[in-house]
Amino acid sequence: MASLNKITVIGYVGNEPEMRFTPSGKPVTNFNVATSYSYTKEGEKVEETTWFSVSCWGKLAETVNQFLSKGRQVYVEGRLQTQEWETPSGQTKFKLEIVADKVMFLGKSDSEVGDGS
Repeated sequence: MASLNKITVIGYVGNEPEMRFTPSGKPVTNFNVATSYSYTKEGEKVEETTWFSVSCWGKLAETVNQFLSKGRQVYVEGRLQTQEWETPSGQTKFKLEIVADKVMFLGKSDSEVGDGS
């Protein structure tokens, strides 16, 4: 049976992208994206913000690091991945992040970057 793991998010970059390299020399760039949702509760407008951690690999990582900046609106498409680790005190922690396949810079200029391989 087939399966699908795909997420699409449009939001605003919350921090300057940070690029690093794996021990084998492959570039990876990480940044956060904030999305907001508004609704009315008991006659008052409520706005909720959800933060997404995003990682980009390879050429996509290099391009995102070069052209994306904090506050810029961005479209991110990719898959969800769970990371699990244990703290020094023995507590298990989890982190859910988007591994991006496509990033489109929205706002001032519409540049599209695809294929993060």
